[in-house]
Amino acid sequence: MFDTMIWTKIVGGVCGAFLVFLLGGWAAEVIYAGGGHGAGEQAYVIEVASTDAGTQEVVDEGPPFADLFAVADAAAGEATFGRACGGCHKVEDGVNGTGPSLYGVVGRPVDSIADFAYSGALELVTDVWTPEHINMLITNPKQYAPGTKMTYNGMRSAQDRANVIAYLASVGG
Repeated sequence: MFDTMIWTKIVGGVCGAFLVFLLGGWAAEVIYAGGGHGAGEQAYVIEVASTDAGTQEVVDEGPPFADLFAVADAAAGEATFGRACGGCHKVEDGVNGTGPSLYGVVGRPVDSIADFAYSGALELVTDVWTPEHINMLITNPKQYAPGTKMTYNGMRSAQDRANVIAYLASVGG
């Protein structure tokens, strides 16, 4: 079907395109990496205002958790729980998901569900699930209890956390 000359042209075209691709990559690296600089060297330095090592930035953490919890909305917490927690936790008594059942969790001893395989990391942090401890856990589980099996990245909104905890306090408590 094809003679030798056609195959030679096809192979030559592919090799030529590959060569152009390689040369284009090399040219782009020279242009955008700052010319003759070696790998890892900076092409230019941007000066920034220095900060005094003795001063620290003050972060407004908002109202205290106790104030947020006092006005928390359990109905809003139920909706937030469904979106953020419901994939792994159940609120029915004795029904575990990926995580343990959270039925009656507020005021319950840590690692107290008999048929759930806990990591043991939570027992090193607290003995009883108070609203404050639950708040710290769901803010950042890996930071609060290093070694926990909980893979959740954390809930950023303090009001959402207070609402979820108010909902959990209303379930089985």
